Amino acid sequence: MKLFLDSAKIEEITYAIEKWGIEGVTSNPKHIKNSGKTMEYFMNEVKNIVEGTDITVSVEINPHLNNAEEMLKEAEKIAGISKNFVIKIPATEEGLYALKKLSGTEIKVNATLVFNSFQALQAARMGAYYISPFLGWREERGETNINYISDIVNAVHNYGFKSQVLVAAIRNAKQITEAINAKADILTAGFEVYKNAFGTPYTKMGLEIFSEAWDAIKKQGELK
Repeated sequence: MKLFLDSAKIEEITYAIEKWGIEGVTSNPKHIKNSGKTMEYFMNEVKNIVEGTDITVSVEINPHLNNAEEMLKEAEKIAGISKNFVIKIPATEEGLYALKKLSGTEIKVNATLVFNSFQALQAARMGAYYISPFLGWREERGETNINYISDIVNAVHNYGFKSQVLVAAIRNAKQITEAINAKADILTAGFEVYKNAFGTPYTKMGLEIFSEAWDAIKKQGELK
């Protein structure tokens, strides 16, 4: 499984690539708004970071667009900025039609806002590079996620499609585990989600126990 960072903050991206070996970045208009920067600033800065690497950056088209031809034009414009960019297009009827038109070109598409197996299957049929089901959004609104991701993974991989399932909107370590157990190809999570997942209290407890033992060993040596 690959790990991506869900962020538009340049300092978080550079940290995660260096310290965690993050293999990709996902962004959306909300992340860019929260970064306090513009779309242009984000795209130019992140391009400089990932250029010459295999790290992909998923960049979303204008969410107001609801016509396949308009989506296509914007996808081409964004993709022209960097070879590392994967274009996020919503899994609507028009979005999936735009994806079909981009199939066979050099432009890679991340079919985003996927919430059922049929959307995932159609995105795979149309040639999506990534398919992004959103996990946290459902759970936050009272939906149960039993089999949700595994059903989508099966819809894509049981039929031999090359698309990769990228589980998005992950909010905690439990949901990371759900994505792993569902055998997703990729998961993307925010900076603090990863930080919290590293910070399990049991690891801290173990370090305290071993540190006390370490100090006791040192005292034993001093007594001899």
